[in-house]
Amino acid sequence: MAHFAKLGIGNIVERIEVVSNDTATTEQTGIDFLKQLYNEPNGVWKQTSYNNNIRKNFAGIGYTYDATKDAFIAPKPYSSWILNTTTCRWESPTPCPDTFTKSLTNSDGETIPDKYYWHEQTQTWILI
Repeated sequence: MAHFAKLGIGNIVERIEVVSNDTATTEQTGIDFLKQLYNEPNGVWKQTSYNNNIRKNFAGIGYTYDATKDAFIAPKPYSSWILNTTTCRWESPTPCPDTFTKSLTNSDGETIPDKYYWHEQTQTWILI
């Protein structure tokens, strides 16, 4: 199945549609199909990919399509976060810790990493 993002004002993703690979044999045939299906000859569609093979990230509603980077970019989660221009993903000013202080394991006996959340006011990761 092929996935397509409908772009609205400001290249903001409004909708995601799935089109059969038999219909969307190319990106353009998928776009033409959706324009006809919705009777929107001027509609703007871009193909997106779950495994990020194209356009850096799988599009989501509210994401922005950046034509210069040919990428879908999620809304900025915090004002302090910075866009990684290679991955087109937002990154915190400091990396999230990778710790295992609680010694928890899953059903396969694998150790479960600690969970953190970002605290914007202090710009630090807080252990849950």
